Amino acid sequence: MTAQSEAASPAPHPDPAVHARRWVILAILSGSLLLIGMDTTILNVAFPSLVADLQPGSVEQLWIIDAYALAISGLLVTAGAFGDRWGRKRLLIAGFALFALASLAAVFATAAWQVIAARALLGVGGAAIMPSTLSILRDTFVDAKERAFAYAVWTAVIGGGLALGPVVGGLLVEHFGWQSAFLLNIPVAVAVIALGSWLLPESRSPRTGKWDWPGVGQSIVGMVALAGGIKQLGKSGVDSALPWVLLAIAAVALTVFVRRQLRLANPLLHVRLFAGRAFAVSAGAIFLGMVGLGAVMFLITQWFQYAEGFSPLQAGVRLLPAPIALIVTSVVTPKLMQRYQVRKVMAAGLVLMAAGLAVPYLVQRATDTDLGYPTMAIALGLLGLGAGVATTVASVTLMSVTPMEHVGGAAAIDETCYELGAAMGVAILGSLTAALYRSRLPDDLPGHAHDSVGEAAHAAKEMGGPAGRELLAEAAHAFTRAMTPSFMAGAVLCLAAAWLAWSLIPRDVRPTENAH
Repeated sequence: MTAQSEAASPAPHPDPAVHARRWVILAILSGSLLLIGMDTTILNVAFPSLVADLQPGSVEQLWIIDAYALAISGLLVTAGAFGDRWGRKRLLIAGFALFALASLAAVFATAAWQVIAARALLGVGGAAIMPSTLSILRDTFVDAKERAFAYAVWTAVIGGGLALGPVVGGLLVEHFGWQSAFLLNIPVAVAVIALGSWLLPESRSPRTGKWDWPGVGQSIVGMVALAGGIKQLGKSGVDSALPWVLLAIAAVALTVFVRRQLRLANPLLHVRLFAGRAFAVSAGAIFLGMVGLGAVMFLITQWFQYAEGFSPLQAGVRLLPAPIALIVTSVVTPKLMQRYQVRKVMAAGLVLMAAGLAVPYLVQRATDTDLGYPTMAIALGLLGLGAGVATTVASVTLMSVTPMEHVGGAAAIDETCYELGAAMGVAILGSLTAALYRSRLPDDLPGHAHDSVGEAAHAAKEMGGPAGRELLAEAAHAFTRAMTPSFMAGAVLCLAAAWLAWSLIPRDVRPTENAH
């Protein structure tokens, strides 16, 4: 299949007014994306203070953490299709209005259920915002080179937001309490609503036919069950029945959904997009890359705080080599795509990611000592460099080979790969780390120490004295030895994705060139 047959139709003649303010539009959308990216990770820092204040039960704590991800995962496909019909600007503004209201509700929450409801509404708002931003960018930037740069900025801002969340959250929570993590959203959302209503262009796809309500239900049930099953797999492990029940429900619901979409003349999601090799491999590269990146960010954060004794803010600062490298390479990747074949650039980025994941394991095997921060900083830097290249070229390619009438669905698929990939990394590689951690601990340690390194740190703090320090040292050593093989497993996945990109993406796919 050639690039011309896979790519969208030739670029339309741009609206002169929209074309003149295209960089302002990119700035507005980037500001909104920064907020969404930060909101994904900022609760990690605010959570201990929230728990101390509201004292939620263990089940409520899980829902506070998971409500946002489940809502956004379940609604991305529906939101992308709805924006194509109703209007992408309208959906974006509505999403931010809901985001501001949900944040305000969280600020004034006095009970755990209120925070859970607010987090779920934030996820609904996020699901409306995310595919709309990519769709508006696709409609605004009609020149392929400029569009590739806009997508690269999109990727860089998301990465920057994920990294800034713990740092900004740590500063705010230390001085103003956990409510400030939600309060931050409100002025940014209001600004985006005001500027977006004035400056953003409206666009939609000329779809006909009835709205597919059965497909909406099947999509929501399937995606929520899939995201929930992955998350429960990470929390409960493979021995629990709940994650497997949820994954079975997801398999049935999503199979029915796909079969239905293939039969409809005007489907909710054009699943035949996956028939294009460039589209399918790009989606797979984002997913597998995020498996490694999501697991590393989750596990290294624990390592910093429990094994190395850093505060959440200090841990967030030490994570910065990854997002800084990601931001830099995201912006320069379009130039690489102009000079080299897409398959080469994507494969090179994934190999760099694999190198970053492999460094801690190889250094530990070579030196037979516990790791220090310099090794982790090098690993994070390489991982960020590779992720910036791989995810940028994958997102640019995925969106560029999609026909304009299906751009909302493609944006939803792009976002879903990010969300589910990171969740899968935490679930699979996190579970592997937990199993290896337990196998490396001496049997005579307190029972709770075998549950997790966090429980071991809590038990060591309660014990105090030499015994507590010895317990923490044993747990830190076991966790470090368990973490690095999991990174190596992530490296293997990235190498597999690199091989697929090199082998399957057609040589003539050129997302930075306008179709003729």
